[in-house]
Amino acid sequence: LCCCEYVDRRGERNHLAACCCDCEDLDEGCERWLTCRSLPPGALGRIADTVADRLRVPWFAGAVKINVSLVPPLVLLPVFLHVAALHFLLGLVILTSLPVLVLWYYYLTHRRKERTLFFLSLGLFSLGYMYYVFLQEVVPRGHVGFSQVVALTCGLILMLAALSRAKKDPGYLPIPASNEKSSHQDLSKGVRGSCNGLHGVTTSGPASSRAVNGEAKGYSRMSAEDLEGVKKDWCAKCQLVRPARAGHCRLCGRCVRRLDHHCVWINSCVGEQNHQAFILALSFFMLTSVYGIMLTLHTICRGRTPFVALFYCPGAYSDYSSALSFTCVWYCAIVTAGMGYILLIQLLNISYNVTEREARLALRDNTGRRLLGGLVIDTGQYNRGFLCNWGHFLSLGSSPPQHSAEDIV
Repeated sequence: LCCCEYVDRRGERNHLAACCCDCEDLDEGCERWLTCRSLPPGALGRIADTVADRLRVPWFAGAVKINVSLVPPLVLLPVFLHVAALHFLLGLVILTSLPVLVLWYYYLTHRRKERTLFFLSLGLFSLGYMYYVFLQEVVPRGHVGFSQVVALTCGLILMLAALSRAKKDPGYLPIPASNEKSSHQDLSKGVRGSCNGLHGVTTSGPASSRAVNGEAKGYSRMSAEDLEGVKKDWCAKCQLVRPARAGHCRLCGRCVRRLDHHCVWINSCVGEQNHQAFILALSFFMLTSVYGIMLTLHTICRGRTPFVALFYCPGAYSDYSSALSFTCVWYCAIVTAGMGYILLIQLLNISYNVTEREARLALRDNTGRRLLGGLVIDTGQYNRGFLCNWGHFLSLGSSPPQHSAEDIV
């Protein structure tokens, strides 16, 4: 393939120059629009799929497909912020509507069980654009020192490093390569024919003989009389027996050890292997964002404390540079407040040794206790005290001490 050629979704060789050619659905749609006739069912979906497949850029080994969800943040965010800086009322309307639009898109994709790069693109581009505005509009005013710029830059780099680690394997369970159906049948027969109170069940794969933090990977123990235990531990989609606290992510289509939740901001699950990095990324983001907000407000609203300047800064709209900086500060404050709430919930869950998935299941089954005004759901199943819970979290992914067979449940 040359740099402008690609293999389309039908498996045929195509060229970027033919982006508007040979699309019967688009031709029919234009004809019906010109003749004021309605489109047939599913026509818009087929046109959207064709456009998304042909949206590519030239590359060395062939044209690379562009994910459509990456484009809106790159285009709309600068436009909205620059328009919001034109007048106070425009800023109020835009900064109020942006969170509503983001939440609407989140619930839309969540209901359809779709993975999207929109939120990851929005987060990364927001960081880059805010840093650019800080260097272009705030630093030249001369009130921010070199050491402060270095500190802010280091915080940004550390946050991106933690985010990169959080994007890696969250702890996916290996899918057995053997015949899953026969394994499931053998598992059920073994449970029915067992005469002991407890017995072990293993699955194939490298995770069958290791234990992490007192939880057997690919290993499950259950009562011979309780067949419900098999149904709860068996994942029909991944065709394997899950260890304790593992769960199936319907967006990723995989089972994850100690699944907490699927985070749309990193477009990945948060599980046993990346939960610590996820907390680190959130913490570095909070520190860096708050520090950047304070430096900017100290520059454009001198003589006032950051909290007062955030709500009362008379000279903010005296010139366009100050207005843009003040608008970006409010945008950062809204995002920081949202991320701060997520970090607070995470820290409380860690303190009670409960995951987001376990909290949702406890609410559904009415088996948990609401604490701290409903901010945390204590299931009581794994809670061993504040220090032990944090020690357990800090040891995630490390080699655990040896436990007896009765403890590995």
